[in-house]
Amino acid sequence: MADSPDPNTQRAGPTRRTAVALILGTPLLGACAGVQQSLTNPFSQEAAPGPAQQPLAVGSGQVKVGLVLPLSAAGNAGVAAQSMKNAAEMALAEFQNPDVQLLIKDDAGNPQGAQAGTQQALDEGAEIILGPLFALSVPATAQLARTRGISVIAFSTDSSVAGRGVYLLSFLPESDVDRIITYAASIGKRSFAALLPDNAYGNVVEAAFKQTVSRKGGRVVAFERYGADRAGPARSVAQALGSADSLFLADDGDALVAVTDALTASGADLKRVQLLGTGLWDSPRVFAAPALQGGLYAAPDPSGFRSFSGRYRAKYGQDPVRTATLAYDAVALVAALARTQGPRRFSAEVLTNPSGFAGIDGLFRFRADGSNERGLAVMRVASGGAQPAAGSPKSFGA
Repeated sequence: MADSPDPNTQRAGPTRRTAVALILGTPLLGACAGVQQSLTNPFSQEAAPGPAQQPLAVGSGQVKVGLVLPLSAAGNAGVAAQSMKNAAEMALAEFQNPDVQLLIKDDAGNPQGAQAGTQQALDEGAEIILGPLFALSVPATAQLARTRGISVIAFSTDSSVAGRGVYLLSFLPESDVDRIITYAASIGKRSFAALLPDNAYGNVVEAAFKQTVSRKGGRVVAFERYGADRAGPARSVAQALGSADSLFLADDGDALVAVTDALTASGADLKRVQLLGTGLWDSPRVFAAPALQGGLYAAPDPSGFRSFSGRYRAKYGQDPVRTATLAYDAVALVAALARTQGPRRFSAEVLTNPSGFAGIDGLFRFRADGSNERGLAVMRVASGGAQPAAGSPKSFGA
């Protein structure tokens, strides 16, 4: 499965702070949130193999870094890959002459291509691999990298492919759920109802929701999953809303509006509960829906992505895809580590620094299991767009 991301950063110009945040007093990266990478995103299917592209190296540094993307894949996957490649090159330029050389490989959107591209990058001396984008391709890259003791920073949103030296720099649904439920608990919400899609994304969100509610001392008073038929599950949840102070919904755009319509048709008064959601809510369709006004959802602070998009447009004459910040942050991170961390620069100890790193979409840190934690903001749905309800954290405190 692929990844889709969200927002945050500063002004343009040659002295722009593109890659340096303080981590335990050590200057490291600074650069990644609003697009929720979901397990149902536009490029969640493996693309068919495409024509292999010629090897491409960018930069002349001594530290070689493999970047594996589905550049020749059909449709949205190839478009996203090109945008991510552009962002990676932009990060290299904005970092101001890092000692890094990017070895860009086309995996054509399939595991065989990932294996070939990774092998080529490793044979050329890559010290770390960035990518692939698709979950089905990550194991092929991981297997080769592990035999060399090389770390992988992949862009998939499927946490099942993380671990054993494979770290995910993506927008994981688990982070959204943890942030929004934790925030709801902090403002006094204790009894939660939930209505979630019956798909892979819903599976991940359900587990995170139940775990976080329990950890925060709350209780789940109603829980249902829906497929093509929303009416029955919506009716069950609507009947239980009298004993809930919050309702958690995790879907996007038209699907989310259809869910709220089904709830309203079942007699639910959505104004008497606090509506809660994930980064999938970051959609004009959601902002325009009367039933969702005042709802809260977790997402990266959008200011970083706005700044990044402006610089990207100035350089390439078009808008970046939402996942482009992932490639930018990955390259900015390895450039910063190459500059400051010596021969252990890409070791597990350095990559899992508990203080984390500052990216375009805010703070992030890698966990030992390869998943990540992000410092997300809480946004409020309003007719004119999202409004900040709670800012993103400035550090990962105790």
